[in-house]
Amino acid sequence: MPARRAAARREPVRARLDVDERRRQLVALGLEIFAARAYDDVSIEELATAAGISKGLLYHYFPTKKDFYVATVRASAQQLLERTSKAIEGDPLTRLHAGLDEYLDYVEAYERPYTSLLRSGVGSDVAVAKIVDETRDRLCARLVEGIPSDTPLVRLALRGWLGFVEATTLEWLDGKRKIKRAALRELLAQVLLRAVEAAAGK
Repeated sequence: MPARRAAARREPVRARLDVDERRRQLVALGLEIFAARAYDDVSIEELATAAGISKGLLYHYFPTKKDFYVATVRASAQQLLERTSKAIEGDPLTRLHAGLDEYLDYVEAYERPYTSLLRSGVGSDVAVAKIVDETRDRLCARLVEGIPSDTPLVRLALRGWLGFVEATTLEWLDGKRKIKRAALRELLAQVLLRAVEAAAGK
């Protein structure tokens, strides 16, 4: 009897993990689809077909297409944070260049969702905007860790620089990467260094 009770207690946990795993699989699929096509061009029927499940089952995991998209945005933001959080040896400039390389790798790999997220459409949704702001806050906090003089003005400069990075990378993508990536990376790095110097009063 005790063994049966223990098995009964474990069963809901196993079922929940199955649901979580299925959600992760669907989100991974969503990342691929939204990386290739714009949000408005993808129907819930297509998503279900690509996943090999019924539309009703997809709704079981995500009540609406927007809910599904928001989940992929959250996963995408987490990927960005993970890809730019690697421990890197070397001086501050070397670490900055490496972090920018990881960021630009992400921008190129997920060009379409990155562009649509920052510009228009569903990217202006409250839930999506919150994810974007939280990601910016975490990136900014990470940058502050490597700066000796952490002041409100320096933090403001860092947040402004993140906006500059987003706008500049969007223009770079629009221009079909006519500017060499190394030149773009150096521009972003130098603007950050100058902004921090000015905010720190150096």
